[in-house]
Parts: sequence; C-alpha cells; structure tokens
Amino acid sequence: MDAKEFREVGHRVVDFLAEYLDHIEEKRVFPEAEPRTTNELFAEPLPQDPSSAEDVLYELETKLLPYCTNVGHPGYMGLITPSPNPVGIIADFICSALNQNVGAYSIGPSAVAMERRVVRWLTDLCGYGPKAGGNLTSGGMMANFIGLKVGRDAVTSDRAQHDGVRESWAVYVSEERHVSVDKAVDCIGLGRNALRPLPTDANFQVRIDALQEAIAQDKKNGIRPLSIVGVFGTTNTGAVDDIRALRRIADREDMWLHVDAAYGGGMLLSHQWPMRDRGLELADSITIDPHKWFYAPLDAGAVLVKDQDRLTASFGIKPSYLTDELDQANERYQYYVHGFEQSRRFRSLKVWMSFKRYGARLIGEWIDNNVRQAKHLYALAERDPEFEPASSPPMSATCIRFIGAGLDEAELKDLHAEVAQRVERGGRFWMSTTELKNKTWFRINPVNFRTRQEHMAELFQLLQRECRAVFREKGLASQST
Repeated sequence: MDAKEFREVGHRVVDFLAEYLDHIEEKRVFPEAEPRTTNELFAEPLPQDPSSAEDVLYELETKLLPYCTNVGHPGYMGLITPSPNPVGIIADFICSALNQNVGAYSIGPSAVAMERRVVRWLTDLCGYGPKAGGNLTSGGMMANFIGLKVGRDAVTSDRAQHDGVRESWAVYVSEERHVSVDKAVDCIGLGRNALRPLPTDANFQVRIDALQEAIAQDKKNGIRPLSIVGVFGTTNTGAVDDIRALRRIADREDMWLHVDAAYGGGMLLSHQWPMRDRGLELADSITIDPHKWFYAPLDAGAVLVKDQDRLTASFGIKPSYLTDELDQANERYQYYVHGFEQSRRFRSLKVWMSFKRYGARLIGEWIDNNVRQAKHLYALAERDPEFEPASSPPMSATCIRFIGAGLDEAELKDLHAEVAQRVERGGRFWMSTTELKNKTWFRINPVNFRTRQEHMAELFQLLQRECRAVFREKGLASQST
C-alpha cells in the first residue's frame, strides 16, 4: 500500500466512521445476530493471497460492523464500557501508525514522557504526592493484579517474590468486589481460598465490623492478614467503602491498602458530586480506568502507587539484552523496569488528547449528566409501587427491580431475565441483570455523553410495559397448571 492508497483508504474510513457516529442513535444497540451466524461470517482458512483494500473494507462493512454492539449509542446502559470520545478514536489511529513501544525508552522517548505526564495527572487527581507513580495498563484486571502483587511484596519484605508464598495469608474485600480481585489473589500465589468476601450494609458498603471479625478469626487460626481491597464505586451500585476506616485497620495490622476505583475514579472530575474528600489518597495503591468514565477508547486502565519506588522493587529486573548503553545518567525511564509489561501499547496518547481537547471541566459535566440520569431513574422507580430501587445512586449505576405480587424470588429471577432479553431484542436499549442481597435486579448504568434524560424515562416506560406483560403471562401460565 503506497501513500496514495493509504490516503484514499484512510479518508474513506474516516468518512464512514463520521457518518456512523453522526447516526448512531438510529441503529440498534445490540445487533440481530446469533453466535452461529457471526462465526460463519468469518469461517475461512488463512488467506494466502492479497486482496484489494476495497475488498477488505467491503467485508468489514458487511460482516463486522452490522454485528457490533453499538456502545456509543445513548441507549447502551449495560457493562461499564462508555462511549469513546471522538478525539480518542483519532488518537488510537495515530497510535497504531507510530507503533511506539512504551516499555522501553529507546522505542518511544516522547511516548514515555507523555505517559509519565498522564500518570502524574492521575496521581494528582487522586490526591497523591510527588513520590507517587504508576503506569497505564490494559484495564482494571491488570491494575488490580499489579496493586496486589506490589502489596504482597511490600508486606513480605520482598521475600515472596524471591522465595514464593510460604505462609498462609488473607485478602479482605467487599462482597460487591469486581471479579478481577479474585483472579489477582489467585495470580499472586495466595489461592482464591485466601480471599475473604465480606458482607455489606444497606448502602452496599463493606461492613467494618465484619472486616475486624474476619481478621481476628484469621489471626486466631494462624493466617496472616496481607491486604485490604477497598472499593471506590462498586459495579452494581457505585457504593464507596469507608476508606479512612480501612486505612486505620490496615495501619494497625501492617497491611497493604489497595483501592479499586476503576469505575468510581471518574467522580473525581464531578462538579456537583465531587468525591475528593473520601480518602482515596490514603490508599497504598489505586486502580483507575480512563477507558471507563473518562470516556477514552479501550484499552486504558492505570495502576497508581503512593511510592513509585515500590514498583521498582517489585519489578526491577534488567536483562542484558535490554541494556541501554546511552543511559549513563540513568535518565531514560524504562517502564519494563517499573511495571509488569514489557511490550506496552502507547495508551497514554488517547488519554492525553482527551484531556487536551475536552478538558477536565467538560468531562466532569458529562459525568454529572450521567449521575443525574441515574438519580432520575431511581426517582421514577421509587414512585412506582410495582418497582423497587436498591439504593440511592451515588454514581451512574442504578439497580431497580419489579416486585409483582404473588411471585417468589425464583419466578422474579426468570421474569427479569425474560424482560432483559426482550429489551435486547427491541434494539433501543441494552442493560444487564445482577444479584444483590439474594435478589435479582435490572442493572442500568449510563456512562455515555450522548445519553439524555428522556432516554431514562423512555427506558423506564419500556420496563413497565414489558414487566407487566411478562407478569400477566406468568399469571396466566400458573392458572392453567
């Protein structure tokens, strides 16, 4: 592909994507497709001969794009995958062209400098001091893994990273945790049985009394407390744990405090409901995801550490084949020495361009709009005697449920699943269901700068109709048996 063809294909792609974004609300949120159909679309052997760019683009337009989930649609309110902002999309295009490997300074000097500046923006936002550091990751999964890994090393005085885990340890976290915490506890060698999921209160915050009891019981059984994982914005309800109370306990027990703010970190930009006074800066390490509520395209997570030297202590291995002979003054920052990954995508570009193009103030306004939308949906459900909201939403996540008379929990679970399927098939909205306190709920989370207040009212009216329709059908079915 020469420069002329590249330019022509690039213009065609940009024009197509601009048209796509301009008319995204007219599309279905979730495509009419079954796994067998989509698998058959790509069922071909490895191509041996070249195809024209026009033919390849035609295949994308006919096979890929019609069957994508349109997460930028204002009716997408499911998993926390926000609408990507347009300048972030352009940033990823530039990123792929430059192909900078931020893992080593020599493969991307300016890219390394940009990531270090973006990390500084994030550490400042979280309230950390000048000694803090971190790096961008693929997302919260990797960030939580790194946070617990450096915590394991710090608490064991770095013995575990050399000798392995030789004692029984425990990690404590809310029952409303993200599954990445379970995986991280496994991956750092403790085993999933070392995780202590703790009950939450009526606001879905971890119960401090339950934490203290669990620690006392473990110590009695010869199990040592290693880390507390606080949650700053649970996936289901946006609940924020009492970070200050967790810090006091961590200090008393010589534990590492990691806080998962992958979702809730966006609230640090909020103007109407700022959460900079909730103690996030007290954590030893933090997970925060710009690709969630900062509206950057995937993938762009981040792990931040109060003392950046801790990253070096946990990952500082320099193989001979990566020796940088020109770094006599030790000024070339090598991310592979201070983090888990060596080959690293230039993730900071889309975060940097997003902040430069829109500014923290405008992004904060988008976040506030999403929170207002969640609170509006909560109020609609609260006023309807056939619906029940889980808790007043501190963020954009809202859980509501239909409570039709005469149905037990198993029947209500089936009803909510059936209604969610009908909503998906309708194409106008997409949401999920979840479990809270052994009850089934609709989980609705607008994290989209295109979503408007009227979308929430429209969705609730749809839920009212579909719930009542399924309820009537279930009533008739039970009468006939």
